[in-house]
Amino acid sequence: MIKKWYEMAKICCFNRASPAPPPLQFHSQVLKIAVSGVTELLRFFSLSQQTSILSGDIEKQNNEFTVSSVDDVLIIIKSDYDNAYFVTGNFTSSIYAEDCVFQDPTIKFSGRELYARNLKLLVPFFDRASIRLLKIEKDVESDTNFLRASWKLRTNLKLPWRPLIAIDGSTSYELDDDFKIIRHVESWNVSALEAVLQIFTFKFEKSGG
Repeated sequence: MIKKWYEMAKICCFNRASPAPPPLQFHSQVLKIAVSGVTELLRFFSLSQQTSILSGDIEKQNNEFTVSSVDDVLIIIKSDYDNAYFVTGNFTSSIYAEDCVFQDPTIKFSGRELYARNLKLLVPFFDRASIRLLKIEKDVESDTNFLRASWKLRTNLKLPWRPLIAIDGSTSYELDDDFKIIRHVESWNVSALEAVLQIFTFKFEKSGG
């Protein structure tokens, strides 16, 4: 883990010492190292929390809801935002297809159970977390059933240096003919690299005098 942090710092701070690679290649390299570093960092600090996090809560999210329209799904998603599902892990999993694709600027995977587990593993690291829904609406111009939500996320992380994560973003929800969500795609107002590097931002208190 220390080696990966060193590699990331070296790329970010000392890339002037040698010719810089093409921008896309450079950003991809730094992002890969940063995401790997974050993964190891969270794993290191999670210790034995994982067993208790994964038990119980996922099961109770699987309650079936009768959904017969896009409006029904919109109401349920809005309720999940009221429960701050991004930062609590409490979401209505039954409105998602089992193989739903989840994507944000840093990662892409499929499976609603994996998404639920990922949320539950992250929740213990959030401190004073909030996600505020700005608006949610149907995309009437799309040929497919689409919902789009705009939101503001703010949270500190329970790491020794208490970094602040601040992201304004939107989530697109694509529905199939049975009104199950098959794609959950986030867009952010910052790049993937900028978002990850927020975790490694240290703030120093100014001494009075």
